[in-house]
Parts: sequence; C-alpha cells; structure tokens
Amino acid sequence: VQLQASGGGLVQAGGSLRLSCAASARTLSTYAMAWFRQAPGKEREFVASISWSIGILYADSVKGRFTISRDNAKNTMYLQMNSLKPDDTAVYFCAAGASLSVQVARNYNYWGQGTLVTVSS
Repeated sequence: VQLQASGGGLVQAGGSLRLSCAASARTLSTYAMAWFRQAPGKEREFVASISWSIGILYADSVKGRFTISRDNAKNTMYLQMNSLKPDDTAVYFCAAGASLSVQVARNYNYWGQGTLVTVSS
C-alpha cells in the first residue's frame, strides 16, 4: 500500500484548502482511511476517518468545517478544509488500515509522507 498526500500550503485564517491522498489500487475499497495531523511539539491527532463499517467520523475541533470524502475510481481520498484557523496549522497525514478504533493512530498500518498546512492570522 502506498499513500501520497498533497495539497497543503499557506492560507489566511478563514480560507480553504483541499488535501488529496492518492492511494495504490484497491486501498480505499479495502481499508479504513483517515487524516491525522501533527503540529510542532505536539502528538499526532485524529482529524477524520472514513470506512465502510463505521462511516465517517470527525474530531470535534474540525466538525462542521472539514469534510472527508473518497473517490474509489480515482483511488483518492480528500479532505476539504474550510474556515481554517491558525490552530489548524500542522503537517497532515493520510493513513490506511485500521479495523477498529479508527481514531487511534497506532492502529493504522500505512501512512503517507505528510503535507504541511500553514494558516496565518
């Protein structure tokens, strides 16, 4: 399984970005997928997940602002981020593979390389 995250960048507070996670074939149809983020000096934290068994989950901090989705035909997962805040600044990682407890990073087997999102105030 290979994952490639992209779409990060510098945006002003209140702006939007869309992250993409390109996956190797059949990954999205096989595994639970998720986005995590890690700010400098902080632990990696759950952002959102999408899976056949559980559906879609969001961290409370992004609920109503972020939308996770996937396009199985393109083998790509997305994270649409709106109303961005400086606290959203982090490296965002896509992950695949958890079968249970999809909000726990250590349950994922596969990780992309991360894409940096910087939100200026």
